[in-house]
Amino acid sequence: MFESLSEKLQEVFGRLGRKGKLTEQDVDAAMKEVRMALLEADVSFKVVKQFMTRVRERAVGVDVLESLTPAQQVVKIVHEELLELLGNEPGKLAIAPAPPTVVMLVGLQGSGKTTTSAKLAVNLRKQGQRPLLVAADPYRPAAVDQLQTLGKQIDVPVYADPRLKPPDLARAAVGHARSMNQNVVILDTAGRLHIADDLMAELQQIKSKVQPHEIILVADAMTGQDAVRVADEFNGKVGLTGLILTKMDGDARGGAALSIREVTGVPIKFIGMGEKLDALEPYYPDRLATRILGMGDVLTLIEKAQQHFDQSQAEVLQKKMRTGTFTLNDYLGQIQSLRNMGPLEQILDMIPGMSRIIKQDNMPALAEKDLKRVEAIIQSMTPYERDHPEIIGGSRKRRIARGSGTTAADINQLLNQHKQMQQMMKQMSSGRLPRNLQGLFR
Repeated sequence: MFESLSEKLQEVFGRLGRKGKLTEQDVDAAMKEVRMALLEADVSFKVVKQFMTRVRERAVGVDVLESLTPAQQVVKIVHEELLELLGNEPGKLAIAPAPPTVVMLVGLQGSGKTTTSAKLAVNLRKQGQRPLLVAADPYRPAAVDQLQTLGKQIDVPVYADPRLKPPDLARAAVGHARSMNQNVVILDTAGRLHIADDLMAELQQIKSKVQPHEIILVADAMTGQDAVRVADEFNGKVGLTGLILTKMDGDARGGAALSIREVTGVPIKFIGMGEKLDALEPYYPDRLATRILGMGDVLTLIEKAQQHFDQSQAEVLQKKMRTGTFTLNDYLGQIQSLRNMGPLEQILDMIPGMSRIIKQDNMPALAEKDLKRVEAIIQSMTPYERDHPEIIGGSRKRRIARGSGTTAADINQLLNQHKQMQQMMKQMSSGRLPRNLQGLFR
């Protein structure tokens, strides 16, 4: 979502970095480009104006212009002000001292509210909570069925009663949760295609009946400034305690994410980063700021790796690498674990400087389709072929190519890569690095 903005900001700071000393005119020219980049990213004009005023006041100070690294000081100021814009504190749900905690999700139809309810349940269960999903949307066709299906997928109970109106249903669900020892109730309320008085009246009735600890708006980040307007109206009429921005993995310009908290004053709690039911991330403003400035996000990368890579398997894999017995089956396992971490582009963006290296050196970015092709080839092999790829001859290659929808050339390329990997691992385990890597460690 922030790729275009990130590239433009990196270009601006790159040009500043090539200047040994900055003048006030240099800073003004750079700030003009930063302002245009933010406006093109669909950030609210009012927010951009306030942001740029704060940045310029600090950037033209003596401490910056007279410092030994003025360009770095400007980047630091932009980073700090970006943090201020996004909110300095990470988003956390308020947990009631006496359970159950009631979380009411609100929003327009099509914002991803029902799916987000299930994602939130998955996230809370990882934290040791016992969530109950409540189907409080009797109006949208199949809304109840959708939530019940999602509940079965994630093994979380769903409370529904077609005889009750949403306010009474919500109150009954809280009583049911208390009796069943479920300590978080997630209310999936009804949405509309637009903000209507009847929608707001029903939400106010639910709020009055159950006194929710959190009222969270689920907003589609790809709708741009419309999401900001919707958040402002919901906040004024219902009183929001937090926001969840969905579709943050999309290709929209991202201005809503940079504007919504500043305009509404409501903190962002979570961001949706994909379609999978575990693709809901806690909101960390500092990590988002570093991503936007092209500095990567190592902490999130480590957390994802810890979730998807098993420690005992990693130790076995380490031994195989040292002995040069890394098989195609092991390779397949690593690819599948990597893909489970999320879209490959997101993973690469978390590595500091990786996107810039790929762009500067004209390196072809490894695409998701490349991993899928390798996965298909290995899965079309027999278990014995995966452990002993040296037996794969012409007839076997033709069979594997037919099974994977690839060509013999694709299979040759994979086998050559695997052979080179094995050789490199053997050399590294014996302390002899390949010649083309030796220069990296001098």
